[in-house]
Amino acid sequence: MAESEQQAGSSPEDDRPTIPLNLNFVVPKKEISMVPDMGKWKRSQAYSDYMGFVLTLNEAVKGKKLTCEFNVSETIDNLLSLLGTLDRWIDETPPVDQPSRFGNKAYRTWYGKLEQEAEALVSTVIPADKHAAVPEIAVYLKESVGNSTRIDYGTGHEAAFAAFLCCLCKIGALRVEDQLAIIFKVFDRYLRVMRKLQKTYRMEPAGSQGVWGLDDFQFLPFIWGSSQLIDHPTLEPRHFVDEKAVNEHHQDYMFLECIKFINEMKTGPFAEHSNQLWNISAVPTWSKVNQGLIRMYKAECLEKFPVIQHFKFGSLLSIQPVKP
Repeated sequence: MAESEQQAGSSPEDDRPTIPLNLNFVVPKKEISMVPDMGKWKRSQAYSDYMGFVLTLNEAVKGKKLTCEFNVSETIDNLLSLLGTLDRWIDETPPVDQPSRFGNKAYRTWYGKLEQEAEALVSTVIPADKHAAVPEIAVYLKESVGNSTRIDYGTGHEAAFAAFLCCLCKIGALRVEDQLAIIFKVFDRYLRVMRKLQKTYRMEPAGSQGVWGLDDFQFLPFIWGSSQLIDHPTLEPRHFVDEKAVNEHHQDYMFLECIKFINEMKTGPFAEHSNQLWNISAVPTWSKVNQGLIRMYKAECLEKFPVIQHFKFGSLLSIQPVKP
């Protein structure tokens, strides 16, 4: 199953621009307006490309530490600079005094800056000959940081950032040799900026199932993070509920970094505040954890109408059915 999806999807494995040069870029828009439309999504080129991207990167990071050596291209540096700008804007936009504890309205000011500057930011990471793609790809960046009306953030926003990176691969801005840096540099930096947003503006989890969800905000770092730990000589799934093991190894493994953040944000027994993760700690191997999380991601995120109704489709991630 995974192999066929990987072949069907465009991914950073294709070390060349995968788009025809005469492609007409369009501003992405919503296409899933009712539950019956979900079939269109699952048959779409976008679903195939997106899942292919996730699975290719899952394979690339297998057994590797965040601290290992890897190529860092100019595009990766430009992406890190872009994320650094978003981080700096948080410092420049402190929370305001307000009666309600959650959803600080200063977030809307921060988001307004991004809305205004998104295309200028994205143009710094796209080759000059692909500049026509900027308005299309910038939409995914704007969608990836949360919702400014509800002041919330969830796995749909995270998916928009993965879609943003997938589009950069499709136009050839990111290449096969960037695979590790996409996760270990760019996605890791994105996570840090999102955690800062969530903490600073007390953002609500979008559509969280609370204790019965995997995590209030993220999902992909658990997939890629569990792949990093496959065949680890000493760390087993049961160890991630041990705070000592987490504190010792979180700098090397994205999964443990996520657990560390949960430990900082939540109080009480782990089994009570993060029941789904607690259950995962009983799975015997990391490869089984990884396979289970991929299945869960499809079922709980990609096949859920409340998440996918917000996804936007353009020329790079198209609603058109996969060509046989």
